Amino acid sequence: MARNDNIALKGQLWMTVGDQNLGGPGRIELLARIAEHGSITQAAKSMKMSYKAAWDAIDHMNNLARQPLVERMAGGKGGGSTRLTARGERLVASFRLIERAHRRFVDQLSKEAGGLEEDLLVIGRMSMRTSARNQFLGTVRNIRTGAVNDEIELEIVGAQKIIAIITHESTVNLGLEVGSEAFALVKAPSVIIMIDDGGARLSARNRLAGTVSRVQAGAVNAEVVIDLPGGGAIAAIVTNESASNLALAVGGKATAVFKASSVIIGVAA
Repeated sequence: MARNDNIALKGQLWMTVGDQNLGGPGRIELLARIAEHGSITQAAKSMKMSYKAAWDAIDHMNNLARQPLVERMAGGKGGGSTRLTARGERLVASFRLIERAHRRFVDQLSKEAGGLEEDLLVIGRMSMRTSARNQFLGTVRNIRTGAVNDEIELEIVGAQKIIAIITHESTVNLGLEVGSEAFALVKAPSVIIMIDDGGARLSARNRLAGTVSRVQAGAVNAEVVIDLPGGGAIAAIVTNESASNLALAVGGKATAVFKASSVIIGVAA
């Protein structure tokens, strides 16, 4: 049988007086059963409560409401009965009305939050604070273990890959394994921009090609942002002279190049 692991929203309504809990669905149901049976004994039995627990709840509600919600009726063939006061009847009716509105609200909110589990993960990822300008979430696709260092291959958005070199101890401490989720952090100054590699052979393992979406010049350096296929982006810091020499402009093609040793790997805490 297929499992349904989707997150849904649920909620219950409670009444308070000051900081004291007057009652929720359970206590309101007890009042309703008293009205139905005319007996606290029968009401408690129908809810599988002890007689004492039922009266304790009623006494608590009576005290907080500052007027009786339930009252005993003396006499009669059965030795008396229990009934709701007019205030108790109004309270039950009002709670039922508000409870229906509350249920509709929560149901509607749950429908609109169909992707809540994904949103929670995104929010958690966004809460990570780091000085690295570039942060990529990906999946570990391969781990090449060495005597001292390991090579980690991470697949990011757009099915592109980032290679990182970290110590074997770090691989173990981070719990990295094929299929696990991890972050790749790359500082913008570590990124080199190329506009035409011309078949150039470089020792840098990482090349992410895309389209320049922003060139923001500063007093000495410029920030260059390259949009990547699939919705990602990578930023680089280059000198204004380099940006000019490369004729970097919005809409132009460019490749971000960086060493595997410049990549920091992290995982969610």
